[in-house]
Amino acid sequence: MQKQKAVPSSIISRVKAFIVDMFLIAAPLLYVTTYLILGGKDDFLHNQLAILCVWIVFGLIQTAFFTRLAQSPGYRSQEIYVITLNGKKASFLLYFLRYFFFITTFIFGGSFFCFFRKDRRNLHDLLSGTISVSKK
Repeated sequence: MQKQKAVPSSIISRVKAFIVDMFLIAAPLLYVTTYLILGGKDDFLHNQLAILCVWIVFGLIQTAFFTRLAQSPGYRSQEIYVITLNGKKASFLLYFLRYFFFITTFIFGGSFFCFFRKDRRNLHDLLSGTISVSKK
């Protein structure tokens, strides 16, 4: 059986995938935490631990999707895969590390690297040794 070629995914499709993930994974987590676990918006805004827990759980859910399918729901909607540079799925730890790098490097503009690189990798992809690709 012949291997399929992959090309770096477009920046626009990755932004769309990120937005879909925010709606499908993060929004329900934020809603449940704000209104079912805590007493409402004001309690949520003043509880930094709850906010941290929501984003950790989001990262774990997204990492589980990437580990199983090499795609999150948003990436699946855009037909994008996150793989290692040798073309294989990464481990749970590496995908979670990629998420951690995304959170920490986003503050310093790490998501703008893709505009200056031919392979369209961002700083979190460079640090974790992954790439977002689409089938050719």
